[in-house]
Amino acid sequence: MLQRLDSGQVFVFDPRGRVDNDETPLAPRPGALEGLRLGILDNSKWNANKLLRGAQAALEPQFRFAAANYYVKHSFSKDADPALIARIAAECDIVLTAIGDCGSCCSCCVRDSIALERLGVPAACIITTEFERETALTRAALGMPGLRPVVIDHPVSSITAEEVAARVAQIERQAQAVWLGR
Repeated sequence: MLQRLDSGQVFVFDPRGRVDNDETPLAPRPGALEGLRLGILDNSKWNANKLLRGAQAALEPQFRFAAANYYVKHSFSKDADPALIARIAAECDIVLTAIGDCGSCCSCCVRDSIALERLGVPAACIITTEFERETALTRAALGMPGLRPVVIDHPVSSITAEEVAARVAQIERQAQAVWLGR
C-alpha cells in the first residue's frame, strides 16, 4: 500500500506485517498449586461465568486454595482497568481468565493475562480453537510469545450444560499445566 504524505515523501506499508518486540519472560511458576490464592477474572462474555465457576469448582477440591477471589470486568472488548489488574496481582497467586471466543474479547483476555504475568502472577487465559492464531499474534506483538493459553472447543456463547461441562474438563487439565509451566 502506498501512501503519499506530501510531494516529497512516499511511504510503503507491507501488509504482511512484522513485529519486532523485546520478549518479556513469564512470571515465575509455583512448584505446586496447593494453598495458593486463585484469582478469577470474568470478562462478562456469555457463558464465561459458567466456565469459570465450573473450573473453580473442579479445581478447588484438588488444591484447597487459600482463597478464590472473583473479579468481573464489565466490557469484554476492553482491557481490564490497570487498577483492577494491580488489585488482582496483590490479592492472588495465580489467575484464570475468560473467555476469548471472538476477535476483541480474545485479544483483551490475552492482554489482561500478559499484564498480570508482568506483575509476577501466572495467568491462564481461556480462548477457543477458532482464535489460536490470533492469540499467537497478540502474544508475539506484546512480547510474550511464551504465554500458553488454555484452548477449549469453539463455540462458547450458545452451548448446552453438557458442553459447558466438557469445556470445564478441558480447562481443568490445561490450566494446571499453564500455571505450573509444564
